[in-house]
Parts: sequence; C-alpha cells; structure tokens
Amino acid sequence: MKLINKAGKSQGKTGAAGISWKREFHRNLPLYMLVLPAAILAIIFCYIPMAGLIMAFQNYKPWLGIFGSEFAGLDNFRQIFEFRESYQAIINTLIIAVSKIVLGLIVPVIMALLLNEVKQLGLKKSIQTLVYLPHFLSWVTVAGMLRDILGLDGIINVFLQKIGMEPVFFLGEAGMFRQIAVLSDLWKGFGFGMIVYLAAISNIDQNLYEAAEMDGANKWQQTLHITLPGIMPMVIVMATLSLGNVLNAGFDQIFNLYSPLTYSTGDIIDTYVYRQSLVNGQYSFGTAVGLFKSGIGLLLTVAAYKIAYRFAGYRIF
Repeated sequence: MKLINKAGKSQGKTGAAGISWKREFHRNLPLYMLVLPAAILAIIFCYIPMAGLIMAFQNYKPWLGIFGSEFAGLDNFRQIFEFRESYQAIINTLIIAVSKIVLGLIVPVIMALLLNEVKQLGLKKSIQTLVYLPHFLSWVTVAGMLRDILGLDGIINVFLQKIGMEPVFFLGEAGMFRQIAVLSDLWKGFGFGMIVYLAAISNIDQNLYEAAEMDGANKWQQTLHITLPGIMPMVIVMATLSLGNVLNAGFDQIFNLYSPLTYSTGDIIDTYVYRQSLVNGQYSFGTAVGLFKSGIGLLLTVAAYKIAYRFAGYRIF
C-alpha cells in the first residue's frame, strides 16, 4: 500500500509538472515565436558551420573535401607557436585589446562623472548625444574619415607643412598604428560606456548627497565617497565581462585601417586568420588559429561571469 501511495504521489507530481510546463509554454508562446527567427539564424550561421572545425585537425584540401582530407592531429596547433607571424599576431592582439579594455573603462567613468556635474539639462543632453553618435558609425565610415584626416594630404599633414614640418604617413608607420587603433576605438565607443555609468549614477540615492553636503563635504569628497562607490558594482561588471574580449582586438577596425606596412604591429589574430584562410588558402591552419582563439575566449568569458557574480552579484544564467 505504501508503494502504491508513493507511486501515485510520484505520478501526480510528474503529471502536475507536465501540465504546469504546458501551461507555461502556451502562456509564453508569443515570446517563443518572437525568439524563433533569431534562434534559427543562430543555428544556421553559428552552430551548423561549427562542423567545419574538423578542418583544424586535418590537412584540408578543397578538392578532397572534409571527409577525404588527411587527418593531421594537432600539427596545425603546434604551428601556431612555431610561425613568427602567428606569434606576433597573438602579441599584437593582446596589446591592442588590453589597451582598449583599460582605456574603455577609465575614460567613460571620468566622462560620466564630469557630465553628471553639468546642471543645464539641454547642454547635458546635447553633449551626451554628440559623444554617443560615433557609436552608430560603421568602421568603414570611420576608417575613411581617418584616412582623410591622417593621410599624406590630410588635414594634420597640411597643418604640419604650413608650420615647416615634414608630412607623416600616420597609417603607414608601424610604430604609430597601435596608438591610432586604440584611440580611434576609444573615440568611437566610449560614449556607450558613459551612458551606462550615467544610468548607474542616477540610481544612487540623492539623500546621501544631501546628508554629505550638510556635513560639509565638497563636490570632490561627494564624488570620492558616494558616487564612485555607488557605481563600483557596474564598473566591476563591465571590467569582468570585458575579459572575454582579451583576444578580440576588433577585426572590422584593423582590417579597414592596416596595410602590409603595419603588419608587424597591427596584424591581429582575426586578420591573420583571414589572410591565411581566404588569401593564402591555408584553411586548416587558419581554422586551428580561430579555434584556439575561440577556446581561450570561452574560458575567459566563463571566468569573467564567475568573477562578476562573486564581486558584483551579477549573473545572466
């Protein structure tokens, strides 16, 4: 009798769970239908092509196909650290990406703190819009602007010639390319981070500022002891989530700006994979480099989410 009762209770729970799941599914059906096109596109363009990763372990020949190409094991991955060009691409990626992450955290915080002190609402909104506008420009457009400004006949070189200096080919100087890439990325993207921090500042209890002002705290002290601690959880979240981009220096930007003259300091993993795979026809090696980058990025992203949850209580899943 006890077994029968337990079985009946178990079936009752299973049936209730099934009914509850069906009810939940039907209630949220419009949301599932809304997500369905994006899920289909992700499956077609993100997951199905992953079958081609097997090329990283082959000596792939297009005329033989994936199933006819010779298996090469980990040879392609060993070559990543044997070729000077691939090693230099990894170094360039780390330098450019880390520089972007550091400046992309510091500058938006400073700008958000400064803009928060602007009391005229119209002026504040105008500055916010102007700073945020470059975020919507494509890198093709921004690269064209930079070529016009930094070219041999650009505005800067025209000014240098007028004051008696020799023109400088900025985008052709390997020693300047990293700085130009980092600063142009900062100009284009820091407006988005600034808005995020402005939103965090707006959520701080205004009574804290009033109490601090009554205690004689000036603006700097209020910023140091109220504003910065108030937005610090968001800073931690943005910093940790950006760790997943350590090996992502921005293909669109670098591809539209670099040239053979700047390969030594501007060639990153993504552009290196592009040249090796699509230009030089080394599909297996290019796939191995891309898989190596994706694997490291996955580990860093997982670690970033754990750090964000540990120090800021942030989690998605």
